[in-house]
Amino acid sequence: MLLQIKNLSKSFFGVKALDEVSFDLKAGEVHTLMGENGAGKSTLMKILIGILQPDAGEIFLDGKEVEIKDVHQMLNLGIAMIHQEIMDIPELTVAENIFLGREKSGKFFLKKQEAERDAQQILNDLGIDLPLKKKAKDLSISQKQMVEIAKAVSMNARIIIMDEPTSSLSETGSEALFSIIKDLKAKSVSIIYISHKMDEILQISDRVTVLRDGKHIATDTASDLDKQTLINRMVGRDLDSVFPEIHGEKGRVVLKITNLSTSGKFENINFSLAEGEILGFAGLMGAGRSELARAIYGLDKFDSGEITFSGEKMKKHSIQSAIKNGIGYLSEDRKKEGIIPQESIYANASLTALSKFSGFGFLQKKEELKKVKEITDELRLKSAGLNQKIMYLSGGNQQKVLLSRVLLTNPTILILDEPTRGIDIGAKMEIYQLIKKLAENGIAIILISSELPELIGLAHRILVMSQGKQQAILNKSEFSSEEIMKHAIHQ
Repeated sequence: MLLQIKNLSKSFFGVKALDEVSFDLKAGEVHTLMGENGAGKSTLMKILIGILQPDAGEIFLDGKEVEIKDVHQMLNLGIAMIHQEIMDIPELTVAENIFLGREKSGKFFLKKQEAERDAQQILNDLGIDLPLKKKAKDLSISQKQMVEIAKAVSMNARIIIMDEPTSSLSETGSEALFSIIKDLKAKSVSIIYISHKMDEILQISDRVTVLRDGKHIATDTASDLDKQTLINRMVGRDLDSVFPEIHGEKGRVVLKITNLSTSGKFENINFSLAEGEILGFAGLMGAGRSELARAIYGLDKFDSGEITFSGEKMKKHSIQSAIKNGIGYLSEDRKKEGIIPQESIYANASLTALSKFSGFGFLQKKEELKKVKEITDELRLKSAGLNQKIMYLSGGNQQKVLLSRVLLTNPTILILDEPTRGIDIGAKMEIYQLIKKLAENGIAIILISSELPELIGLAHRILVMSQGKQQAILNKSEFSSEEIMKHAIHQ
């Protein structure tokens, strides 16, 4: 056995994140780790890479006990990790980020051309098309994740931990990654794979271990499993229907987009959105979906066209005017544009709604805490309390806090950009139920998702984009993966 983890335990603020968890890894296998957000997956991996130290338990590598004290020791032991949250240096180029900390140098100067050549070869092997000299700050979140994948592959590690590596990849990109994983396995490289995507787990895994509430539930051979068994293991209950049936009539038009264009991002976009309607945005990576959403919210400027809220055309559009017109926005990048790591859960949740809790120059903290607690309880947030720093929450629970922040502003229009990315099936269903409730209460929703079943299951209509252009708006009767992809790959 290459790696053995025995009876690891770890607590935070009196709450057990891991309770005597054991896990092992064979040479040349893909061992998937699954569980709901807060199940203990991230804590286990942070211990394995030296970010956290366990309260109890042992780690063995090649049969010898090891104590991993920091990330450098992890790398020396032949362990690399692709983080779900991007770990780039914004001012460095793609090639420089790939070899960060392992720069190729001569006697006096860095060998930039050699690094770029090697980086290009890695990207080619992965089937990834990225400009090597482009700075990380100018990349989309999906492009940044591709750089992280290339960085881990470049380390020639014996063990690679992949935390939601396909969450921002297209189907083609995912298949390219799976091909690389197959090649790595043939070279006896072992993969610890963390994902919530059932199909890919059953496709590439040799074994699957499920954690729940910080405890080891089961380890099975992947070929012996099916989706329903995995769901039962993860949540401890049956989930009869993933997507809820949404009732209610559409109301008046609250948003109209006319010939909206931004050079190099999107052009001539036209659609309307009514109260109680869920409009999906579909498209492959680089289609311009997120860029369009950012322009509607006022984060980015647009070159031409019109945005009309409830019949009023916006002459000067900004975030302030968007909020004034009742727009709430959840970014796809919760690390860069969402959480404030050092602040508490309640401070993060109430950030954009402080005016609602202010009176006569004072902040009504009791009312603020009350409202935050009501909405976080509804979202079933797992935490040690509202005063806990958000940085100590799992990614999925951080997402719930950001959803709470948006909902506390009482929006009439809600833009959700990849709201369930990196979230387990149980938490996804909770968010789907929330979307259903909001739509039935008359809130107009724009839902951006890379998961076609999610769009097909929730949306009333789907706007499909390709390379910045609007290709179609499909009605419910026209929904199918094939129809959406036909328009998404339009050249």
